Formats: sequence, C-alpha cells, structure tokens
Amino acid sequence: MSDKAQSGANGVFKTPAKADKADATTRAAREIIERERNERDAKTARLRALRLAKEAEDAAVEGPAQPARAVSSAKTSKTAPKATAKTTAKKAAAKVRKVEAA
Repeated sequence: MSDKAQSGANGVFKTPAKADKADATTRAAREIIERERNERDAKTARLRALRLAKEAEDAAVEGPAQPARAVSSAKTSKTAPKATAKTTAKKAAAKVRKVEAA
C-alpha cells in the first residue's frame, strides 16, 4: 500500500503529502512572522533606550525646565467673537450669490 491515504471514489480527502506540505508552509510562514516581530520589538526597545538617554542628557545640559507661563484671561478675550446665526446666514447667502454669478 502507498504512503498516501486513500482518497475515496471522488477524491475529496487530502492526501497526507498535501497536508504535510501545507503544514510545512504554515510553519515556515509563522516562523518568519515571529522572527520579524522579534526583530521589530528589539529595534523598538533599542531606539526607545537611545531616545530616553538623549532626553536625559539634554535635560542635564539645559538644567531644570522652566515653568510654563500662566495665560491671563485678558489674552483670551482677544479671540475672535463666535459666529452668530445672523452672520452665518449672511456668509451663506453671499456664497450662494457668488456661485450664481459664476
């Protein structure tokens, strides 16, 4: 008897050789994915360590960080006023007229 399983009259079942080949392909793909993930994680850890060392070095050279200045309420009152329904309607009407003229 051959090493292949009998497939029956209509050939529905996979032979072990085909199943073994599919399993080998799956294992190879998973190994590649796992290896790439490990390489990516190692690179991320290396770059993170370099970044943290650089930030610590920069902080040591610059000294303590200066506190941020507080924003006074007078500065915030200089912002543009909120659009009202009336001004929004005027702008929409102007756009319509501009489109109709073109």
